[in-house]
Amino acid sequence: MSETASSVLVVDDEAGMRTALEANFRREGWQVETASGASEALRKFDSKRFPLVVTDVRMPDGDGLQLLRTVRDSSPSTAVIVLTAYGSVPQAVQAIQDGACDYLTKPISFEQLQSSVQRVMSRAGAALLETGIRDDVMIGNAPVLLRALDRARHAARANADVLIEAESGTGKERLARFIHENSPRSEGPFVAVNCAAVPEHLLESELFGHVRGAFTGATGAKAGKFELAEGGTLLLDEVGEMPINLQPKLLRALQEREIERLGDTHPKPVNIRVVATTNVSLRARVEEGKFRADLYFRLNVIPLTLPPLRERRGDIPALAEFFATQFAAERGHPVPLLHAEFLAGLQLHSWPGNVRELSNFMRRVVTLTDATEIGPEHLASELPTLTESKTFRYLSHASAKPGKTMRELERHLLEATLEATGGNRTRAAAMLGVSLRTIRNKIREYGLPPRSYV
Repeated sequence: MSETASSVLVVDDEAGMRTALEANFRREGWQVETASGASEALRKFDSKRFPLVVTDVRMPDGDGLQLLRTVRDSSPSTAVIVLTAYGSVPQAVQAIQDGACDYLTKPISFEQLQSSVQRVMSRAGAALLETGIRDDVMIGNAPVLLRALDRARHAARANADVLIEAESGTGKERLARFIHENSPRSEGPFVAVNCAAVPEHLLESELFGHVRGAFTGATGAKAGKFELAEGGTLLLDEVGEMPINLQPKLLRALQEREIERLGDTHPKPVNIRVVATTNVSLRARVEEGKFRADLYFRLNVIPLTLPPLRERRGDIPALAEFFATQFAAERGHPVPLLHAEFLAGLQLHSWPGNVRELSNFMRRVVTLTDATEIGPEHLASELPTLTESKTFRYLSHASAKPGKTMRELERHLLEATLEATGGNRTRAAAMLGVSLRTIRNKIREYGLPPRSYV
């Protein structure tokens, strides 16, 4: 099967609508194929993969939502935009839950649709279409993220154990799931245990199981996570918090690929792959005497990491759009417009909690307002230290007002970003999601006052 990065499949039973959409997409440089119903669409999709599908809901020969589910099941990297003349809140929520990237109610202008397409495709990113990863953590195309995902994709094909070291909130568990789902063990179970959340006196039983009478209250035998993960993947989340006295038994289980239930004397072989995650340096824990060196080296067969959000600030707008769409759908509300000043403000924040913190922030903003547009004023209550900064005040002063031209806004945004980065053009490019060459050209184009741009 082939896939063309700029091709779209338009599905609508109304010939006039189908023709209009085809003409407009072609004018924007897309390669377009059309289908008059769900059956024809599925036949075309079977022979060729499309990065984008735009589909009506009600068609004589099938339901567009069922087409959505079929497309997403067979090609998770395909973005699907749903159009309907019979919109309802429950239907919108169901469409988003089934994997729709956007849900638009007819009649719509092509400008509205094109805005949705740009948002959806920037969210996915061409490189992410190749990886097949589509969730909040993996959105973006910062080089540091793409390198991490490429390494994870290669690791998935192997059968070796993996250690993921990254900050809290970067998406370690989701990366572990991606490795499982893209591995030869994908048909087997994915079992997770949080080594920091289970009380120390219960963790051994949780991992290895127990036999009847192994301890007070053990009225029957119980399989542990190692056995439950048979044929699949076991995630040891926050493995750095594992008690030191339990680490020798874990080491033996990993080396021998066999376990003994608590209270038992008969070893049981297990066929699993282990992915361990930690938000602290295990090497540092070894030096502190809190983690066994031999266990560290046994886990660290394939080391992976995920970059913190502050190292890929250019991905923040796409992530914010993703969360705004998701949380608006949960409420059954239209997706709010995120102003450029709001998005620029988000990029000024350091996000110590990473993607998880950004997700929680966007949930609060979308949930606690009925506004159809979200601007810099929505940052004040949630990020007061940011809004008090000189850079943000400068940015807000240059916010969009009637009569402001796009050129004026672009210049103000560029100046504010360069000020925020201390004149560092590379960081400014990352924050704005453009190339370094674009930053250089814009500095020259706007004739910005001479200063130390590095």
